[in-house]
Parts: sequence; C-alpha cells; structure tokens
Amino acid sequence: MRTLPRTPARVRDAAVELRGVTRLFGPSPALARVDLSIQRGEAVVLRGPNGAGKSTLLRIVATALSPTYGGGSVLGFDLATEREEIRRRCDLLTHRTRLYEELTARENLELFARLLGIPAGRVDEALERVALADAAGERVRMFSAGMRQKVAVARSIVRDPEMLLLDEPTTGLDDAARHVVERMILDAAAERRTLVIATHHPIAPELGARVVSMRDGSVEAGA
Repeated sequence: MRTLPRTPARVRDAAVELRGVTRLFGPSPALARVDLSIQRGEAVVLRGPNGAGKSTLLRIVATALSPTYGGGSVLGFDLATEREEIRRRCDLLTHRTRLYEELTARENLELFARLLGIPAGRVDEALERVALADAAGERVRMFSAGMRQKVAVARSIVRDPEMLLLDEPTTGLDDAARHVVERMILDAAAERRTLVIATHHPIAPELGARVVSMRDGSVEAGA
C-alpha cells in the first residue's frame, strides 16, 4: 500500500487545529470564529441545519477555501503556507463527483493515478472494492448518480489519504451505492484514518464518532 511521508515529529497529535476561523461571503459570515480540534485517527460527524457552515468548514480544512480571518493547521501543516502538503494527504468526497464524463470509469481513475504518481495497479483493486469491475469500460456520462459516486469512492481508495473529509456523501444514492460509501467509512476508521463527515443521515454506531454541532456558522458543542 502506498504510504505518504508522515508529518514531522515536532507536530502535536492533532489532525485539525483551527483557531478563530472566519469565512465571509458578502456581509454575513459563513463561519464565525470557529475553534476546532480533531485528533489523528478520530472520527467526527458535523451536524447542523442547512446553512450551518458544515460544507464551508470542510472546504477550508481541505484547502479548497481560505479563511478570511483566523488560521490553523491540518495534519501538522499550516493552512496558509503549506496548502500543497495538506492536499497531498487529504481527500474531500462530496455528492458532486468531479469526474470526466467522456472518459470511462477506469480511464478516470488511471488519469488520476498518473497525475499523482500512484501505481496504476491500484485502479483494478479499487474498482473491485466498489463493485464496478464489470462496468469499468463504460463512459461515466452513462452512469447513474450511485455509480458515479462509486467511481468517486474508488478514486479515494486509489489515493489512500491520511484524512477523509466527506460532505453529504450519500445524498441521493440508492442502497447499493450508500453501502459502498458506508463500507469505505468503516474501513477508513478501522485503519485509524482521520474522518470528518458532514451528514444529515444516521452514521453507523460502531464508528464511535464524536458529534460536533454547528449553527449559523458557529460551533455550538462537541469541539
């Protein structure tokens, strides 16, 4: 299994350390002075109504967004100055799969593996794990929402990240695709990867996740 270099020994055990993180979109903050600590290997579920700031928080941790104010670290790397190191070690999975529709499932994964220098042999293994081996040669534009999400899960398996960030990953999925996502979550937890999940759906109790409640861009409890 491909393993990325671990973060320096000088870094504390926190996977995520946010202090005073604020993100503005216009006059109202999507996040307001958020403090949050997550330990390595911990599973955390973000709960809250639509507009609570869950997706914005995940995107900041993944470096898809930058804080307007405040800062912190992810896996020991600074959010402002070491963004590429964070991106190498984290994977953000949402219900928007970000696939190339004119490529086949296998071609999507092979392209992704090539861009990151990952051995191509991991592609077939990932397709098998999400039960897409028989459909691997079909173009993604012909896939249902559930099949597309399976390809996105396979992409994450190929990547083998230290930390998984999941934003409503089972929204609109059929039972088979939902099972694939849930299996990935449980496998990641068993491997002691850090998990941060924003979802309205029930999470398997065996995950033992800590619940962080959010409302109006602020953390209410569980941080």
